[in-house]
Amino acid sequence: MRGAKSAKWVAGAAIIALAATACGGSDSGSDKGMNSGKADPNGILTAQLSEPQNPLQPANAKESQGSRVLRAIFAGLVDYEPGTGKLTYVNAESVTPNADSSVWTVKLKPGWKFHDGTPVTSKSYVDSWNWSANVKNNQTNSSWFQDIKGYTDVHPDKGDPKKTEMEGLKVVDENSFTISLTGPVSYFAYKLGYDVWSPLPESFFKDPKAAGQKPIGNGPYKFVSWDHNKMIKVRKFDGYQGPNKAKNGGIDFKNYTTAEAAYSALRSDQLDWIEQVPVTALKNYKQDLGDRAIDQEYSAVQSIVPAFYTKQFKNIDPKVIQGLSMAIDRDTITKTVLNGTRSPADSYVARGVLGYKPGALGDIVKYDPAKAKALIKEGGGVPGNKISIQFNADQPHKAWVDAVCNSIRQATGVECVGDSKPDFATDLNARDGKKVKSMYRGGWVLDYPVNSNFMRDLYGTTAAGNTSGYSNKAFDELASKADKAKTLDETVKMYQEAEQLLAKDMPSIPLWFYKVNSGQSKNVFGKIVYGQDGDPIFTDVQVKSKK
Repeated sequence: MRGAKSAKWVAGAAIIALAATACGGSDSGSDKGMNSGKADPNGILTAQLSEPQNPLQPANAKESQGSRVLRAIFAGLVDYEPGTGKLTYVNAESVTPNADSSVWTVKLKPGWKFHDGTPVTSKSYVDSWNWSANVKNNQTNSSWFQDIKGYTDVHPDKGDPKKTEMEGLKVVDENSFTISLTGPVSYFAYKLGYDVWSPLPESFFKDPKAAGQKPIGNGPYKFVSWDHNKMIKVRKFDGYQGPNKAKNGGIDFKNYTTAEAAYSALRSDQLDWIEQVPVTALKNYKQDLGDRAIDQEYSAVQSIVPAFYTKQFKNIDPKVIQGLSMAIDRDTITKTVLNGTRSPADSYVARGVLGYKPGALGDIVKYDPAKAKALIKEGGGVPGNKISIQFNADQPHKAWVDAVCNSIRQATGVECVGDSKPDFATDLNARDGKKVKSMYRGGWVLDYPVNSNFMRDLYGTTAAGNTSGYSNKAFDELASKADKAKTLDETVKMYQEAEQLLAKDMPSIPLWFYKVNSGQSKNVFGKIVYGQDGDPIFTDVQVKSKK
């Protein structure tokens, strides 16, 4: 799952309002215990984290673990207002387009500093983006810069780059720069809320490898240490000038090998926040935690994805994948195995995102064993009559993977097994290295609240999020046309058309929409508030004083 800013709802067409409150399991209905005592502005919060896949460089994380740390250390140009989705400015004073949204002018708030005391300037952004886009620097999210003029000069499909700078980036003065795109992109300002667009200090470029292990950012927290596979420590940066100053003294991001171990630590108040309650505890966690339990939907979709580079799926008829989709009893699995903590997906786009259209995928996500068998047969069958689903064992996926496999097996006779990897980083490395044997668990959380993020950034041929080998020229052309639409509403509508193309082609099988099923320890003062990306707004979390 890709990490994201704490993106919120967007005002305008096709908006779905999600519940903004967390549901507790206590029958007291009171938060008095959480609000007792007083908050310590220097208290240290402990939070669960798996080992990040890559070094902590802003363009090198397309998964939630590394992004969670990067969002603490770095601050970008924009964010989104809670409840409305209105674009708000963080390090930017303004981000304005020309008449057709092909050229954007950024003006920075003056006086910002990196954690090493050096100034944050226009050059900090331009240099960061040029370095991150350069093919030689092997950044996993380099494709995010492909809208900028000159991207292909620094990131050619083959061979060495022709240049080290994209012609579309121009420094005007210390606090302003321009971004010229290859064509209009009506929603470009929304994209700037993602981690990849963060600035970098001059010291980074002297030794990028070392900087990835000890990053210097400009965000609300400064990096302290990284004990690999154990803990990452960040502490409040007193010189931070953004709107989201930390209300705690810092965060210890702690690694746990299993969800069960993390949950046990939470219940004994040795850990203040967990990412997800294990499946084995879903039935009773609200009773266990009372008012400290969290049950809240956020904008993310769980799916299973064929590895189209394998012999099994390279030239597969989409009818086969449609059949596998209709062999999955989403209603029963979400109600029983997942104890009602998920809701069946009816779209490639998550709810709460501009452009989500209820029922967009129609019958192909509805359980119908007879139709499933017929479609698989019409499509020539599943090669080998067996599939496997790769997943990471450090999060609670095994139970639902087994349930999905049982459903497919019983409905169609196709054998299905889980393919467990020890942790998320290993799982991601297998995807990136094109070593997935059959299919893999896909989980995608919004990077910005527009439906294009759930399509172009996942299924575009050159998209960083596309690790399956899927490619469809017609989809790429339609996405490009949608990006060049004159208004955001037109872009959204055209991506809704693109979703119907995907429904026929089946680049993945959507399963269900996510919820935060989590909890907080007794050390936290008040209720934790969550963003639309499913993560706590860590800067707002307060820790109880021990005095």
